[in-house]
Amino acid sequence: MVFPTTKKQEEQLKRISEKMSRIKNKLLVMSGKGGVGKTSVAVNLALALSSKGKSTGILDIDIHGPNVPKMLGIEGTVLYACEDGIEPVRINRSLKAVSIALLTKDQDQPIIWRGPLKTALIKQFLGDVNWGDLDYLIIDAPPGTGDEPLSVCQLLPNLTGAIIVTTPQEVAILDSRKSVMFAQKLNTPVIGIIENMSGFRCPKCGTEIYLFGKDGGQKAAEELNIPFLGRIPMDPEIVKYEDRGKPFIIEREKTEAAKAFFQIVERIQERLENE
Repeated sequence: MVFPTTKKQEEQLKRISEKMSRIKNKLLVMSGKGGVGKTSVAVNLALALSSKGKSTGILDIDIHGPNVPKMLGIEGTVLYACEDGIEPVRINRSLKAVSIALLTKDQDQPIIWRGPLKTALIKQFLGDVNWGDLDYLIIDAPPGTGDEPLSVCQLLPNLTGAIIVTTPQEVAILDSRKSVMFAQKLNTPVIGIIENMSGFRCPKCGTEIYLFGKDGGQKAAEELNIPFLGRIPMDPEIVKYEDRGKPFIIEREKTEAAKAFFQIVERIQERLENE
């Protein structure tokens, strides 16, 4: 059964189309399960793109666990609304951010919403935020294949694609396959898989230790016939910097983890900007 849209809904969809038409590449960052470092990856991809001079936005649609503001050092900032819409928070010259966590000063207050309310907020973020002209919009979704990523895929028929974040652990890879199938069923191109927490180099002897297994993300990409974008090694400094709201890949750009992020961004750019 198809329900007719109201004039107000049609106007909102038109606004979404107009706002999103000014953004060249819209990337949905997903993971099949929690605990794989998806938001950390999304934030660092956005920082890497902006550091390369790409006008970038990051949209946090993890309604129940919005961590993007904390990692970017803008926790406690509140979004400003004007007649023309909602103004995103500017992180630096090339990066803007929006999150539900920026709508309230009480960070301890839980969001107890069902699907329709979450979809309504996502529509507002897509259609009412003054993103302006962007090269990239990174959309950080919650784990799984629920209302939030579903809403984005349905509202953005011209979504550039999805990036799947996993760890080498078998259970994470199983769930990442579901994310890939989810995107494919919704006709959303899969840009590729990123394997996070791929290994840890001992600071004393330099030995590579694979805490969660080895090469699982690459094997999954090969099995599913989608690109493998790269591995990000474990680095305890990432957590420390993100807890302080500092840009790890900028301040520690010579580390293996930072270099991995920049290499992954180069692969994404090669695929999207050379088509």
